[in-house]
Amino acid sequence: MSILKLASCFFQTTKAFLPTMLEINHGHIVTVASSLGLFSTAGVEDYCASKFGVVGFHESLSHELKAAEKDGIKTTLVCPYLVDTGMFRGCRIRKEIEPFLPPLKPDYCVKQAMRAILTDQPMICTPRLMYIVTFMKSILPFEAVVCMYRFLGADKCMYPFIAQRKQATNNNEAKNGI
Repeated sequence: MSILKLASCFFQTTKAFLPTMLEINHGHIVTVASSLGLFSTAGVEDYCASKFGVVGFHESLSHELKAAEKDGIKTTLVCPYLVDTGMFRGCRIRKEIEPFLPPLKPDYCVKQAMRAILTDQPMICTPRLMYIVTFMKSILPFEAVVCMYRFLGADKCMYPFIAQRKQATNNNEAKNGI
């Protein structure tokens, strides 16, 4: 499914349920984004742009609900780090850092999200280290953020993933005689 179709589904689902939530001042809107909606990396600009858009929509909607004093409608933004689903298989941060920041298990992410929803937490970053990265990005000058990314290996973490996808595409084209 394309990014535009996913965004359309998200907006349409919100438009379908929000009027009744507003009417009864009750409900919970959960937005699943990504840590790449809070900070970006090279090589996946389209993915980052879509996640930044989802985070922006969620934040704007949350502010709208607060301004309308609809305190019975809760919102939770879920921003996990790399989840071990195979979607970004091959993504690698610096090998010395990897043991401290391995890909997350899907069931762990679900448990963390559910805990946040059930306790009306407005946002959950998994693992919590992602809060620090987001905070540092907001206070440091861009060049310092670049240095931090380089230190972590986050600046080029998607390059192995991109190379694997390119290789797979080339192999498929060769098999199909394209």
